[in-house]
Amino acid sequence: MNKQPKVASKITVPKFTSEAKERAFWEKANSTDYQDWSSAKRVVLPNLKPTTKTISLRLPQHLLDSIKAAANARDVPYQSLIKVWLKEKLHSN
Repeated sequence: MNKQPKVASKITVPKFTSEAKERAFWEKANSTDYQDWSSAKRVVLPNLKPTTKTISLRLPQHLLDSIKAAANARDVPYQSLIKVWLKEKLHSN
């Protein structure tokens, strides 16, 4: 059963006096009552940078030394090289 969106001219989004009131409204309201999402277009935001999360990774010293040597030979930081290798491995499967 598909719910038909309500016509925007019949139901309009109320004016809010604060961001908190708007947040409270949208927590309870269904946006499909106010917007026809079937006409929405995908947007690409190329300037957004992905968030990073710091992790702790325990490696044997000889492995870390080898990674650092490989990174030094490529003139890149070893953590960046680890990220590249992980991404390559992830996408190769």
